[in-house]
Amino acid sequence: MVDSSAHKSNGSAPRVLIILHQEHSTPGRVGRVLKNHGAELDIRRPSLGDPLPMTLSDHAGAIIFGGPMSANDEHDWLKAEIDRIGVPLKEKKPFLGLCLGAQMLARHMGERVYMHPDGKVEIGYHPIIPTADGHRLCGCSFPERVYQWHKEGFDLPRGATLLAKGDVFEVQAICVGESAFGFQFHPEVTYAMMCRWTVRGHDRMTLPGAFPRHQHLRDWFSYDPAVARWVDCFLTDWIAGKAVAGASLHCEISGKRQRRVDAPPLLSAKADAVQGADA
Repeated sequence: MVDSSAHKSNGSAPRVLIILHQEHSTPGRVGRVLKNHGAELDIRRPSLGDPLPMTLSDHAGAIIFGGPMSANDEHDWLKAEIDRIGVPLKEKKPFLGLCLGAQMLARHMGERVYMHPDGKVEIGYHPIIPTADGHRLCGCSFPERVYQWHKEGFDLPRGATLLAKGDVFEVQAICVGESAFGFQFHPEVTYAMMCRWTVRGHDRMTLPGAFPRHQHLRDWFSYDPAVARWVDCFLTDWIAGKAVAGASLHCEISGKRQRRVDAPPLLSAKADAVQGADA
């Protein structure tokens, strides 16, 4: 069973380990949602020399965000970070990997992280197909169009449950064990983040599969409300250690499934408005 007791910092707030990979990166919407739920964010940047804890006994969970590097890179800090994913898996603490973080989870599980054979990328709002398990993850329906910014994908780890799939890169969302999740997309992105990414990464707009900048900004208004509702719903359960058992889905590393018990739907949160800051 997942230890659903949220560990406290200063005797009050659950503490969540936030792993970022650039000096000015932020946890965006995910950080804001966690703060709204009373969490304290313990932000570390191992690529800049920050140490990672050897145990999560003082944390309620851990999230690894994205970055411009590849999970296949040979940096010592990156190898150590991939290895350290074993801590939340062993201690059965909630873990979430986003984009690069999901690819690191796959690498930790011994799977391949690869570029598309035709050089295709996913940059912009791309459609995905949630599985039945994905839709049962929390009380909100899994979004069907999500913000992507990646040129690599990963294979489904042995024993993991596929929560969503895509056409360009098949594996889009997974559950590993009782409380570990990997999402290839970016539910943390805010409008302000998108504006910066599409300016600083404008050269990527010409890659096969990338959408032009104006489409990113236009699509945010069409597709972000559903993502905002879902991520608030998911993180509410995730930080409490209920994102699996509490939503009638149970994943085992062995690949075996336990009996499902339907959970009542949760109330959807209001969609985010346009934000002037990341978190």
